[in-house]
Amino acid sequence: MSRIPESNDTVSLTVPVTGMSCAACAARIRGVGEASVNFATGDATVKLRDGLSGAQQVVRGIERLGYGVRTEETNLAIRDMNCAACVSRIENALTVVPGVVNSTVDLATRRAAVRHFGVPSSILTRAATDAGYGATVVEQDVIADNVELAEERSERRSVRIRFIIAAVLSALIMSLGMLNELLGAPFTFRQVHFLLFLLATPVQFWCGWRFLKGFWSGLRHKTADMNSLIAVGTLAAYGYSAAGVAAPHAVAGPGEPLSVYFDTSAMIITLILLGRMLEIRSRGRATEAIRALMDLRPQTACVLRNDEESLVPVEDVAVGDLIRIRPGERVPVDGLVQEGQSSIDESVITGEGMPVEKDRQSRVLGATLNRTGSFTFRATQVGAETVHAQIVRMVRQAQGSRAPVQRVADRVAGVFVPVVFGVALLTFALWWLAGSGSGLSYALLNAVAVLIIACPCALGLATPTAILVGTGRGAELGVLIKGGSILETAHRLDTIVLDKTGTLTTGKPAVTDLVTTGTRSESDLLRLAASVEQGSEHPLGEAIRNAARERKQPVEEPLEFEALPGQGVRAKKAGRTILLGNRRLVGGQAVLPDDLDAKAARLEAAGKTVLFVAVDDQVEGLIGVADVLKPDAVRAVADLKSLDLTVILLTGDNARTAAAVAEHADIPRVIAGVMPQEKAARIAELQDGRHCVAMVGDGVNDAPALATADVGIAVGTGTAVAMESADITLMSGSLTGIETAIRLSGRTMRTIRQNLFWAFAYNVLLIPVAALGLLNPLGGPMVAAGAMALSSVSVISNSLRIRRFLR
Repeated sequence: MSRIPESNDTVSLTVPVTGMSCAACAARIRGVGEASVNFATGDATVKLRDGLSGAQQVVRGIERLGYGVRTEETNLAIRDMNCAACVSRIENALTVVPGVVNSTVDLATRRAAVRHFGVPSSILTRAATDAGYGATVVEQDVIADNVELAEERSERRSVRIRFIIAAVLSALIMSLGMLNELLGAPFTFRQVHFLLFLLATPVQFWCGWRFLKGFWSGLRHKTADMNSLIAVGTLAAYGYSAAGVAAPHAVAGPGEPLSVYFDTSAMIITLILLGRMLEIRSRGRATEAIRALMDLRPQTACVLRNDEESLVPVEDVAVGDLIRIRPGERVPVDGLVQEGQSSIDESVITGEGMPVEKDRQSRVLGATLNRTGSFTFRATQVGAETVHAQIVRMVRQAQGSRAPVQRVADRVAGVFVPVVFGVALLTFALWWLAGSGSGLSYALLNAVAVLIIACPCALGLATPTAILVGTGRGAELGVLIKGGSILETAHRLDTIVLDKTGTLTTGKPAVTDLVTTGTRSESDLLRLAASVEQGSEHPLGEAIRNAARERKQPVEEPLEFEALPGQGVRAKKAGRTILLGNRRLVGGQAVLPDDLDAKAARLEAAGKTVLFVAVDDQVEGLIGVADVLKPDAVRAVADLKSLDLTVILLTGDNARTAAAVAEHADIPRVIAGVMPQEKAARIAELQDGRHCVAMVGDGVNDAPALATADVGIAVGTGTAVAMESADITLMSGSLTGIETAIRLSGRTMRTIRQNLFWAFAYNVLLIPVAALGLLNPLGGPMVAAGAMALSSVSVISNSLRIRRFLR
């Protein structure tokens, strides 16, 4: 078994360093610590003399020098975790392992994400186990995690069975005294007490075993959590009562009747098991979005191999395989259509409900639904490389992340349980010394009420459950949010910076205007131009051909074709010379009428590219081409402005073109002529003015600006580099997703604040109420147990309301 290095061990770790370009870099890194640097491999072997600070100091030291550190991330599924104190204990146990940079534990998902270098997973699981918790490694690339799902179902079944048995026995305990009186008191008080003892014992030690086990684990590790509070509270009531059954005269004073509290200990365990059962059910509902997303991937694929169809598990599909898809089937992996055409519902990926038409060479995505038609496609991405798998992985990472607002709750949770024990002891001592009520028993009931009513669970669940539901709902709407810190920042945005090409516009030129002199119709002009451009590979030529295809205009191959770089094209058709290009091309070769010249000037002033069509020596028409706005761009900008956000257009285009696009989109401010490498600097300038800035882009040249902005938003139809650099990805490419992300962020943060307020207010108000004995007239510890169980359920239920958020 792997040994966990002690904190004072000297440990050698190999740290992969990025960004080293010369021997001088290696010399600088050697100064971080006792490091030997291999410049050829880019690795630095560092000696760490202590685990906790060593790894963190090495990473911080290397990053301060301007270099990167390639770290690994191991994900663990944690068992037996119940409250915020458990989270703190597990994080501390993992972080002190030498080589661990940091660890984040999420109570809602029961996951731990550990960032490290050179640490075997067996040591990480051992560290969690030694802290008193079960841990297994979770492979993030495995989408359908059947083992984890089976464990969750097993836990739910176990808690339900224990609750049912506890409820039946508790009901018998509560009614035994009444039944004895109704039957004419056939049993003496001593016999009734003994029967209560027999009924309460299995409730205490079998139904409540999970709490006793957690308490014992805490004792061994010198820590305390919610299990400690429940175990001590119920054992105190049960132990006092059991002592009274065994030696009544030693517990009750002379002439005083013996009071037993088996009903109290049993009902506390029953109510807390009820709360735990409801919590598990609610937690399952909170993860429904990611589960539903995971379940959409088909389990098999119809693969064509050697001209034969065969059903194979989707895990066995390889890149390059030909796959047949029939109507009603889901696409198993990503690929390109080879034969056939169809209409595909991509709402699971993009959030858009309208089906998308697919034909030869169209891209299809795994988990999407084939509506009509049959086709075959060639697999290009399989397994963890598919867009669907990446979305699942991104959502899971986001759901396991932590928002900065959680730090307050974490600090409180670290001291919460010891403080509650102190309050309970003080309560017991003061009531016993005061001698009120029945002396010892009254003091005991009040102390037990304090222990049971305290609820660190609500504190631990307040933030992660809201993030869990919020990021899941975002994924359903086609908005992928990378983590809790992004959710916390997005609702504070006051400035949205939009890139132009591919973000605000379609990124492809399209024909916008057809102007003729009257000698031929617009259709005739377009048909003539498309025929001339048949042999052209220029984007403007493609735009003209696409326009003719959309209008179903027949085109013919020209007899001769010549591309004139920087000017246009020349062709011959039916014995006539045709010119298609800019002013420079037709300037000295054709006559341009004044009225047509004026119309061309107006199109150019609007930021459009004007192509002149000349037949022989006479210009017969104009074609206006522009990178047009996306269909929803104007509405998206209006939605952002309605949220009191400042919208800015940032582009490398010239001022005239940028101004024309901004006018059409109703964007008040334009920053034009910005080189790609200058975009990040412009974002930084806005931040220096105390603005919280989001950058929205789609290209490789936008990646530095996306990383610099407070929130980087990538359009899902853009490049992988842009999406990697971004904090939020709009899978559909629709800009309306920006407003959706901001409003979802605001809704999630409001829910987190509500949860934290309720969790703090509950404990601050009700612990003193229990300590003052004000719960006793209502049922004392039993009421406390019910309130404690409901507090966690109420926090989760409040978070679940985010699922009703609409775009």
